[in-house]
Amino acid sequence: MSLEGLIEQADRLAAVTAGGWRGMARPMDDLLLLRQDQPSTFEASMYEPVMCLILHGRKQVSIGERTLSFGPGECLLVSHDLPVSSRITKAPYLALVLEVDVATIRKLYDEVAESALDGTRARAAETHRADPGLLDALRRYLALADSPADAKVLGPLVSKEIHYRLLMAPYGAMLRSLIRHDSNASAIARAIGHIRGNVRSAIAVPELARRVGMSPSAFHKHFKMVTSTTPLQYHKELRLLEARRLLQTGGASVTTAAIDVGYESPSQFSREYARKFGVPPSQDLAHATG
Repeated sequence: MSLEGLIEQADRLAAVTAGGWRGMARPMDDLLLLRQDQPSTFEASMYEPVMCLILHGRKQVSIGERTLSFGPGECLLVSHDLPVSSRITKAPYLALVLEVDVATIRKLYDEVAESALDGTRARAAETHRADPGLLDALRRYLALADSPADAKVLGPLVSKEIHYRLLMAPYGAMLRSLIRHDSNASAIARAIGHIRGNVRSAIAVPELARRVGMSPSAFHKHFKMVTSTTPLQYHKELRLLEARRLLQTGGASVTTAAIDVGYESPSQFSREYARKFGVPPSQDLAHATG
């Protein structure tokens, strides 16, 4: 199966959609098609577990201290919730994005030979060229958008196949580690879940390490290995992303947003916000309130 088959499916979907879709289309509940006609500047956002396959164009994603660049036929696989900065470096850009269901990955544990679950060191975001089997499964999954009846019956089966292919792919080592409940990857995933659920509260790294059953030094080491950043930096990134969401929805003043995400000093908040997003929080608020 070649990449051209998927591109043909995406172009056909655009043709049958009234007026042709612009920007984003969701042919399936867990599947997105993203299109952009021009390169973009860096944009900060949160990536939850996803697979992003580029059909046209090129994208750059910065995660902590790492920067990944990938183009047509290449996948970005993200296994944990990660704050990222990304930009489209070559357009026209067309990408297929699948939301990875970690629960589905874990259910495959009993169907995968124990010997296949290697302990390869991996990170929560990896890029690799998609193999023909994965491309074919994605093409069949996208084609199901034409028939709701077929999608209802066959969709879960094809989705399971896609998840299996991601799990067994060379760049799926972190997914293989995640399905072990006693793995470092699972411990870091639990820590991330706690940070996300308590983003407004200060975090104590030793307490967080104890919560997931690790020593502080081991926790810091494995957290950075998985996420390419430290627990405290990760927490700050989440706070700033949440503050930006509050400002851009027009529901909070700068001071209120700072306090809501746990900052005691509005001036410190403004400095760190401008450093992160390139504009002061007051500018985002002004745009939101128009």
